[in-house]
Amino acid sequence: DVQLVESGGGSVQAGGSLTLSCEVSGYAWFSTSCLGWFRQVPGKEREGVAAIYTGGGSAYYADSVKGQFTISRDNAKNTVYLQMNSLKPEDTAVYYCAVGRDFAYWGLGTQVTVS
Repeated sequence: DVQLVESGGGSVQAGGSLTLSCEVSGYAWFSTSCLGWFRQVPGKEREGVAAIYTGGGSAYYADSVKGQFTISRDNAKNTVYLQMNSLKPEDTAVYYCAVGRDFAYWGLGTQVTVS
């Protein structure tokens, strides 16, 4: 079975930083797949935050996080990261990683709270 496990969330004061990790197992195409980070606030639609393409040389960022978040990947560890700097209260959300065709596989999420 494909499993995605996010970690690194927590509570931080505004202006602080966090690095989220997402380890993927049971997915043979990790190194050739696009990987994504999403976030969701209760009562709101899920938002695509960042995505990184094969090879790690190209990435997409939502306008709301450009210059603030950095996505990266380690294919040897089957892990994708999201470095989040200068955090703001509006970044508070549950953060999810996803992989696969049309992001078919998702983790359970990790809570990020910025106060």
